[in-house]
Amino acid sequence: MITQAAGDLNMPVYVVGGWVRDLLLGRNSKDIDIVVIGSGIKLAHRITSGLTKKHKLSIFKNFGTANLRIGDWEIEFVGARKESYRADSRKPIVEDGSLEEDISRRDFTINAMAISLNQNDFGSLIDHYGGKKDLENKLIRTPLDPLITYSDDPLRMMRAVRFASQLDFKIDCDSFEAIKSNASRIKIVSMERIMDEFNKILLSPSPGKGLKMLRAAGLLSEFFPELDALHGVEVVDGKAHKDNFFHTIQVLDNLSEKTDDLWLRWSALLHDIAKPATKQFEPEAGWTFHGHEYLGAKMIPGIFKKLKLPLNEKMKYVRKMVLLHLRPIVLSQNIVTDSAVRRLLFEAGDDIDDLMTLCEADITSANEHKIKQYLKNFQLVREKLKEIEEKDRLRNWQPPISGEDIMETFDIKPGKQVGIIKTAIREAILEGEIPNEKKAAFDFMVKQGKKLGLTPKKVIN
Repeated sequence: MITQAAGDLNMPVYVVGGWVRDLLLGRNSKDIDIVVIGSGIKLAHRITSGLTKKHKLSIFKNFGTANLRIGDWEIEFVGARKESYRADSRKPIVEDGSLEEDISRRDFTINAMAISLNQNDFGSLIDHYGGKKDLENKLIRTPLDPLITYSDDPLRMMRAVRFASQLDFKIDCDSFEAIKSNASRIKIVSMERIMDEFNKILLSPSPGKGLKMLRAAGLLSEFFPELDALHGVEVVDGKAHKDNFFHTIQVLDNLSEKTDDLWLRWSALLHDIAKPATKQFEPEAGWTFHGHEYLGAKMIPGIFKKLKLPLNEKMKYVRKMVLLHLRPIVLSQNIVTDSAVRRLLFEAGDDIDDLMTLCEADITSANEHKIKQYLKNFQLVREKLKEIEEKDRLRNWQPPISGEDIMETFDIKPGKQVGIIKTAIREAILEGEIPNEKKAAFDFMVKQGKKLGLTPKKVIN
């Protein structure tokens, strides 16, 4: 179809970039970039004129591109072009160019290959920069001088780390040194674009690899200094604390073996974020980080706002995970009481399973015996959680007696007395003094009201 249409228009046409890379890697891809020597928009119109209505064609005249959606497939058409850059912007000045110029402007050799769709050499691979060999050697390398490549478009530095992390590749030494030299230029890139790449790194099979590269290249300190600050070890009187950056990386990798949930991975990334601010040395106890979970939870909204991450339920979820991440660990180290488990269920709600997964990932001891013991204890906590949940139904708990019930029963207006009674009912249920049932809660409410000098005016069923 593309070949025929391009031939009719006498326009040489090629598939380029990521689809070619993924084809050679044996990966499925439904995003196709088509480069034509001529007008990509004209070719797209020619192709769609012969299609049924089960497609969507979008034209972007300002960029000279056309996007065609057919089912799950997305095909972008563009004319071959060359680019030049200004020092203060990553947005290029674009002009018509040759296929060679179009390929050379691409970020990495593994993305700078093309396959001909022309009738005379259909299917032939065009690989001017050794991209196929770099795929075989698992190497990220730029087609042109890496210093210029990364200076022109600093987002490519994030993309280099992202591809290395996703594909488990290495970054070429010259390329990595060029990233280090250009790290400060990441500041001209919008935080939204940086986070798009960063989230893809977090979703890699082993994201720790990418995060280590970001720190080693000097990129992490430029856009996420709070995370970079976790790195380092301090020694006093021969006592050292663990490197909290590498501990965090290990927790993240442990977690990533269990889940690909982006926001749970963010929770692992930020669970110890307040340790630098809470670090203290006590002669007898050594290094402590008292309250780092509370301060960490307070830091989350500010971090999300600065990084242009969603300030919605996702942020609240991460904040909750950071706040509660020590609670199951404490339970696993002590005799597990019903009341402690009830409180954890009450506070974690439907996120209790995610919290337990995070806490199990937080076991990074080099002592195999300790790891086995911790996991065994966590299993006991899980069993207790299940037992209490089945009995008391406290996940996403709603009080059996509402404030309206209290006001109606005692014929009082909103005020301090309503809050006191509501709190007393909640605490009685969590402590196991009364079951999580309406009648029992009502009877308890009446008793609490009498203590406050209130007389029930109405009985509810």
